[in-house]
Amino acid sequence: MIAEHELTWSPRHPTDLLQTISALRRGPADPTYQRDASGGVWRTTRTADGVATLRYTQPAPDTLRCEGWGPGAASGVAAAPDLLGDRDDPTGFVPGIRLLDDAHRRNPGLRIPRTGAVFEALAPAILEQKVITLQAHDSWRRLVWRFGDEAPGPTPRTMRVAPSPERWMSIPTWEWHKAGVDPRRARTIANAARYAARLEQAVGMSPADAAARLTLMPGVGAWTAAEVAQRALGDADALSVGDYHLSNYLGHALWGRDMDDDEMLVAMAPWAGHRYRVVRLLGAEGVRGRPRRGPRMSFVDHRAI
Repeated sequence: MIAEHELTWSPRHPTDLLQTISALRRGPADPTYQRDASGGVWRTTRTADGVATLRYTQPAPDTLRCEGWGPGAASGVAAAPDLLGDRDDPTGFVPGIRLLDDAHRRNPGLRIPRTGAVFEALAPAILEQKVITLQAHDSWRRLVWRFGDEAPGPTPRTMRVAPSPERWMSIPTWEWHKAGVDPRRARTIANAARYAARLEQAVGMSPADAAARLTLMPGVGAWTAAEVAQRALGDADALSVGDYHLSNYLGHALWGRDMDDDEMLVAMAPWAGHRYRVVRLLGAEGVRGRPRRGPRMSFVDHRAI
C-alpha cells in the first residue's frame, strides 16, 4: 500500500535507526512496535490529529525515511526526524576513559530519541514501577491489546495504538487486576490521564521544569520522570535515579564496585548533560555490571492478591 505521507531526510549527525528507535520498544511482544523482514521498524502513535502507523527505514547510512498511514500520519511523519534523534547533539560529550571512548567510537549512530509524546511514555513507565521488567511488559501488552485502537495501514502483523488518556481512565478495576497491575499503579495512570494535556506541555519546558511538572502527579517520582524524559523529551542527561539496578550497574561497569544512588550521582558528574548517553553506550557495547549474586527483584502476581 502506498503511504499517505512520507519524508526522506539526511540526519544532522550519524544515526543508526535500530539503535536509536529500540529505546521506544516495551518488550518483544509490544503491540505498538514491530520489525518487518526488510529491516523496517513499524510503530504506532497517537497525535493531536489522530492515530497513526509509521514505518521507519534507513535506505543508506546517511539517509532516513518515514512513511505514515492514518489520521495522524502527517503529524507523525513531520516529527520523524526528532523521534530519530535529530535534536540530539553529542557535541560536548567527552568520554574521558578508555571504555567509553571505545563505546562512543564503535556506536557513532546511537542517538537519543524524542517522541514529543509525554503521556504515551508515562503510562508504560508507571507500569514498570516496583516490578520486574518482564511483568511490566506483560501488563502493557495485555492492556494495549484490550483497550488500544486498531492500527491503520498495511502493518506486517496486527498492531494496536496505545489507549487514549480517556480510555485509560475508563479501564475497570477488574481489568487492571487481570493485567497484573496493582491498585496503586492503576490509580497513578488514571490520575495522570486526567491531566494528560497539562503533562504534554512539558515538551516545551526546560528539563528541570519538565521534571517538576511530571512529579506533581501523585505516584510519579524522579525515576519515572527520567524514564519519560529519555523517550518523550530526548533528554541525554536523564539518569534514572532510584532504579533497582542502575547504581550498581554503573558502579561495576565503570569503577568496579557497588554504589548507591548518591555515590552514583557524584561519580557521574563529569558527564553532566550526557549521563543517559553514557548508560546507552554501555548497553550498546554489552558492558556487564555487577555479577548477579545479590538479591533480585521478585515477581509479584497481583492477580493473585
